Amino acid sequence: MAITTIIIDDERNARENLKLILGDFCPEINVVAEAGSAEEARALITKHKPNLLFLDINMPNEDGFELLDSIEDKNFSVIFITAHNQFALKALKAGAIDYIEKPIDIEDLQTAVSKISIQDKGAGNVDYNMIKTLLNEYKDDSKSDIIAVPTLSGYEIIKAEDIIHLEADESYTRIFLIDGKKCMSSMTIARYEKVLDTNTFFRVHKSHIINTRHHLKEFNRHEGNVAIMDTGEAIPVARRKLSGFISAIKTF
Repeated sequence: MAITTIIIDDERNARENLKLILGDFCPEINVVAEAGSAEEARALITKHKPNLLFLDINMPNEDGFELLDSIEDKNFSVIFITAHNQFALKALKAGAIDYIEKPIDIEDLQTAVSKISIQDKGAGNVDYNMIKTLLNEYKDDSKSDIIAVPTLSGYEIIKAEDIIHLEADESYTRIFLIDGKKCMSSMTIARYEKVLDTNTFFRVHKSHIINTRHHLKEFNRHEGNVAIMDTGEAIPVARRKLSGFISAIKTF
């Protein structure tokens, strides 16, 4: 079944470009309308009751978040569109929120669309106010090194430097923090590998990602290729990851 979709962006060329790309590479998407403003979008959402919105964050008068705030029944999914590579939003990509950057990368677009199910409209459970607050708080690059961890009850905001390592637990991920706390995330370790800063984190094993920049104490070959964290924990380094891991830690 087709996913009925509305594209909302104040740039006409951007709307037309996205529509063409969707037509060529995402055949499951049926674009039923386009809007150049939040005001226009509200009327179209009421009329068409879409499954999905492609929503530009930065629009004049009302931005994407203000549009969502004004809609009581959010019975649709949302993929944000942004021209800015904001780390806070990238962190949220590990969870229920997805976004694509301008210029649009086709693989990123297809990945975002593949996660949309018209039977599972989760937008009503998403705290968009929290997302907006997070983005505003961390606009300063010096404050942007944070992770928004999706949990079973919502989101937990964690500083990246406080994460010692992440461990796969079937379809979940267990996150170990410097204060001894463990946080269970509802997303897979593979998703975290894609969104975490590769200058800080390295996936040393199919089940483990470690914080090499802040918490790696030593690498020990004699114990069977293990990374020793500053807490004393020994994390196995897979043979196929060994070369890349050594190259990564040599750059420090």
